[in-house]
Amino acid sequence: MSRSKLMHTLLAACFIVAAGSTPAIAADEPIFGSQLMTQQERNDHRLKMRSAKTAEERETVRAKHHEQMLERARQQGVTLPETPPAQGAGRGMGPGGGRGMGGGQGPGRPQ
Repeated sequence: MSRSKLMHTLLAACFIVAAGSTPAIAADEPIFGSQLMTQQERNDHRLKMRSAKTAEERETVRAKHHEQMLERARQQGVTLPETPPAQGAGRGMGPGGGRGMGGGQGPGRPQ
């Protein structure tokens, strides 16, 4: 394994270990329908998400919240998407358009 691949693998492993089995819900994580919520409601929703012990529980909280926000939007004459946004969209270590850690222009070291 090349040195850069080894570093990447080690960094990814450290990230996974540091994250633990339950992903943290960041204070700035977007909340579906947040424009229709008070700050207290947003805080309460984040607390419910953090308190969920499994991915299934988080998905249940998320789905119930989505339905509540759709109903609130209907009552207020606001249009929201019918389907929830993809979980964690635009975050984390996924296939992205970035150039990675090196990003150099040269041919690199021979392997």
